[in-house]
Amino acid sequence: MIAALVLAAGAGTRFGGRKQLAELDGRPLLEHALAAVAQAPVDETVVVLGAAAEEVMEHVDLHGARPVVCDRWEEGLSASLAAGLAALEGAEAVVVCLGDQPRLSVEAISRVIEARDGAPATRATYDGEPGHPVVLEAELLGPLRHVTGDRGARSLLRRVGARLVPCDDLGGGEDVDTADELGKLRRAL
Repeated sequence: MIAALVLAAGAGTRFGGRKQLAELDGRPLLEHALAAVAQAPVDETVVVLGAAAEEVMEHVDLHGARPVVCDRWEEGLSASLAAGLAALEGAEAVVVCLGDQPRLSVEAISRVIEARDGAPATRATYDGEPGHPVVLEAELLGPLRHVTGDRGARSLLRRVGARLVPCDDLGGGEDVDTADELGKLRRAL
């Protein structure tokens, strides 16, 4: 089973509020990533929520994703990652995506999944920089349930040497951290 995990638990502090609900092209920011994942070749999808979870579930079409609320979301990205991975126990691999990556494409998810070929992790790159989606194989899922802080799997991925998959031609590598970034994206669309 290949599962997808969409991380969307933060409070959007740098953004200035509930980033998941900010509107882009007529729908909430989080919904863009969930819509792409819903079309990807995965068997199950979990979306990890935290800050304002009830409000997000009320206003965002989850596109079939199962919501998991991370009570420890304030501890950072790692707590959300651990909560999502715990909900996907038994997966052969997990494709990790960001809920604030609205231009994430189905093609990028598919390309990274197809490039797995035995590597412990496979990661999209944009303009040579590592980004998301990231495919984590079963051998990494146990150790990742114990990472801490706001860096997620970054140090483990460096240590195991993720296979890098260029996705420049597919766009969608940027995530939205601030209201200014969302404004630029709106103007570009």
